[in-house]
Amino acid sequence: MSDLSEGVLLGLGNPLLDITCNVNEDFLNKWHLKADDAILADESHEKLYEEVVANYECQYIAGGSCQNTLRTVQWMLQKPNVGTFFGAVGDDKFGRIMADKSHEVGVNSVYRVDPKVPTGTCACLISQGNASRSLVAYLGASQTFNIQHLLDNYSYVEKARILYSTGFHLAVSPDSIMNMANHAQSNPGKVFAFNLSAPYISHAFGKQLLEVIPYIDILFGNETEAEAFGQLNGLQTKDLKEIAKFAADMECRRPTGRTVVITQGKDAVLVATTGSVDVREIAVPEVPEQQIVDTIGAGDSFVGGYFAQLIRNRPIDVCIESGVYAAQQVIRQIGAHFPKEMTFTK
Repeated sequence: MSDLSEGVLLGLGNPLLDITCNVNEDFLNKWHLKADDAILADESHEKLYEEVVANYECQYIAGGSCQNTLRTVQWMLQKPNVGTFFGAVGDDKFGRIMADKSHEVGVNSVYRVDPKVPTGTCACLISQGNASRSLVAYLGASQTFNIQHLLDNYSYVEKARILYSTGFHLAVSPDSIMNMANHAQSNPGKVFAFNLSAPYISHAFGKQLLEVIPYIDILFGNETEAEAFGQLNGLQTKDLKEIAKFAADMECRRPTGRTVVITQGKDAVLVATTGSVDVREIAVPEVPEQQIVDTIGAGDSFVGGYFAQLIRNRPIDVCIESGVYAAQQVIRQIGAHFPKEMTFTK
């Protein structure tokens, strides 16, 4: 039976306010930025965000990987508050804009508000006639989430049927992730899903990642993240099917086993399940190259599209088809935006 009740999905991640605007070459040169690049902000960029907002016409998105996924779910299901999001913001203007933008698209954002650290932001600076974009990320308050906020708002954990977090959050509050994982383990019928997020997670936070693996029902990643995960586990192969099968057959305390979903951009999505000899390949429809504008947020949206159907208890083929649909809508936009119309009808 389909379940579109409020709070059925809970996501825990690192929220960043995406600030997108068109700038000129002089602006990039002033801040020593390259037209096609992505960097973490340092002290030299302290006033960049203020200048962007003051002098350019900006669009705001409640971003960050996990929050992007929740926004995708809400866009596809068109019912407010199906998803609840936990993360941390600052007690400032950008934090209030983030909350407004999150609620505007139907996400129930339950932020921890830090009184001292500014809200995390990501400036997406478009230049060269929309052909190039430079990302400048300031992690800020997104790194201040703690387990006390989770415990103080535990009714949302108890209400959720699907609990989700990302590898990025292993650097912030791994004890919160493990709490959610153990909660799912102790409550039959609940699903705990996780995302490898980036290759560096396996390299820098491998110990924490391996502690979470036994509790994961659904593991998401892309080809480079899967390769890094294989290296973490000492695999002498870059064969993604072998890596996916290995991940599916790792220790699993979940009663129904584990599903591993590996995306490969325009190539087939790989699906491995615990105990299955074969790794399935699900073809991805082609998107004409001239329609691809920006791949930011594609992976996040894939997971959101997947969840939108999992919530409705649809078969895995439909979940993946929905994920591909959502990702292919996002890559046709600048930034992690969605078109006004949602046409997926399965």
